[in-house]
Amino acid sequence: MDQQGDSGSQQTEREVAVEPLDSDSDEDSSAASGESEMDFLRNLLSRTLGLGSEKPEKVLDELTLEGVAKFMLNEKCKNVVCMVGAGISTSAGIPDFRSPGSGLYSNLQKYNLPYPEAIFEISYFKQNPEPFFALAKALYPGKFKPTVCHYFLRLLKEKNMLLRCYTQNIDTLERVAGLTEEDLIEAHGTFFTSHCVSMFCKKEYTLSWMKEKIFSDLTPKCEKCNSLVKPDIVFFGESLPSRFFSAVKSDFPKVDLLIIMGTSLQVQPFASLVSKVPTDTPRLLINKEKTGEGESFLGMLGFGGGMDFDSDKAYRDVAWLGNCDDGCVALADLLGWKKELEELVQREHMIIDAKCEAEAQEAGAGTLAVEKGGSSTGNPAAEAKQPTKEAGSPMKAKPEQTQDNTTPTDAESGLKKED
Repeated sequence: MDQQGDSGSQQTEREVAVEPLDSDSDEDSSAASGESEMDFLRNLLSRTLGLGSEKPEKVLDELTLEGVAKFMLNEKCKNVVCMVGAGISTSAGIPDFRSPGSGLYSNLQKYNLPYPEAIFEISYFKQNPEPFFALAKALYPGKFKPTVCHYFLRLLKEKNMLLRCYTQNIDTLERVAGLTEEDLIEAHGTFFTSHCVSMFCKKEYTLSWMKEKIFSDLTPKCEKCNSLVKPDIVFFGESLPSRFFSAVKSDFPKVDLLIIMGTSLQVQPFASLVSKVPTDTPRLLINKEKTGEGESFLGMLGFGGGMDFDSDKAYRDVAWLGNCDDGCVALADLLGWKKELEELVQREHMIIDAKCEAEAQEAGAGTLAVEKGGSSTGNPAAEAKQPTKEAGSPMKAKPEQTQDNTTPTDAESGLKKED
């Protein structure tokens, strides 16, 4: 494209050179204007597409995690947007989708699907909902604790730096970690609410209603029209929430720093968001491998790509490779937030453990009352809500095992590697 631009410029120069000496000033002005416009377009395309030999001015002192930390401590960094995927939840025991061997798509044989992605296709779900609900039972929100990454997002919020968190995840762990609905754009939906799939009904149901159906091994059916009820997660073949598009339009022009964590950036339109920040906005990737690289012009067309970590023209993109929890700890350390992050994780996990213990104790008391054939009140359900000494010692929930054989307790005591 540069060659074409240069050729066009040379042609313009040749045309100007052979013009008659007696040509009027209007023609000279028109030729000069045409050359000026060509230069403008050539420079614009060169900057936008990364063409030409001119190297953009770096927006970070150094293209490292240290450079990002220094930028974050600058008063200019006020609006941080985070884009997160399944990789931030793997240390909680939730598999990602595409990791060979351990990813969700590699372990769906027992559902006899025509192909792995079918379990999240709306047309297949309407005909065969049972595989999805069986999987939902295994992955249901409430069985897992937020990870260090989730609490790093919470810390950004508490520091008044988090403009928004755009998540592909449906596990609701961002909410459990303390982010509000206003803080979040759940691009691929959420289990938090459910709706009847009938376009003539669309009755809404709560998280507790859906949980009761799933854990009773019942296919959720609408109480109004008997159609299927589906959690409000976005299946293949469905549109993203309208709030996703309106928020992107308002948020991304004012982003000071984009942090991308735990995503392969393979699913559109989410992946294209990396190209929507201003050209002078630094972008930090915390992931097991580099992703989001590609031709910048694809980003102009809304297809993502364009991140440049290694070329001579790299000027704003930084990749920190490793598991996401370790990356967040490293960044928090450089920011002087490590102790605060450790204490936040430990405190919040203790609250979750206490809640699980109380629920287990209540369930144990209810089971005991039923086994004894009732109570003095004649209402076993009511007595189940009143833990008694006869219920025995509390039943502490067993910690979930993560992919590298650590437990959430490890994260509390030292933020060890969890992926």
